[in-house]
Amino acid sequence: MPKISAPTVAQHRVRQRDALLHAATELLVSGGVSSVTPAAVGAAAGLARPSVYQYFSSGADILAAVVEDAFPRANESLRVALDAAVGPAAKLDAYVRETLRLAAEGAHRPAAALAAAQLPDECLARLRELHREQAAPLLDALQTLGVPELQLTARLLGGVIEAAMGAIEHGASLAVVTDLTLALVRAAVEVVTTGVH
Repeated sequence: MPKISAPTVAQHRVRQRDALLHAATELLVSGGVSSVTPAAVGAAAGLARPSVYQYFSSGADILAAVVEDAFPRANESLRVALDAAVGPAAKLDAYVRETLRLAAEGAHRPAAALAAAQLPDECLARLRELHREQAAPLLDALQTLGVPELQLTARLLGGVIEAAMGAIEHGASLAVVTDLTLALVRAAVEVVTTGVH
């Protein structure tokens, strides 16, 4: 019987699967979808390829698991930040702050790599669904604030936030980018809701 590295077999399997997902995410970010193969993921995690098949049936299965793994922690962080904010303006600020903080931690790198990849249709559909779930608090806050053309306004502000995330990921100061982004988002919301320039 193989040696386990946890108090129970179930915990050992969770650790092994987590190690495989971590390795797959690193390979995805550094080398793209084509680098996520059972052999490469197993090697990066220190496991033989046959061991990988105890957890995943194929490279596509690994990618599907990475899709599912890429969002829950970030979404939970967003939920906690938003739950602490009172009112739509504060929730909008919290959404921007937490999204940029997560970008500084590298939490969006797997999702960005997945979005740029040639994924199987079912993975793409799930990725879009998870993105919608992540953007829902932004839409809710903007709707409550009464912005016109809700979807278009959200996409435009989302573009500002994405540009800010990119700046942070390329070395810009989190504090500086956050302050500028909040100023831009607040000013844009005020202009579109009041018409005051």
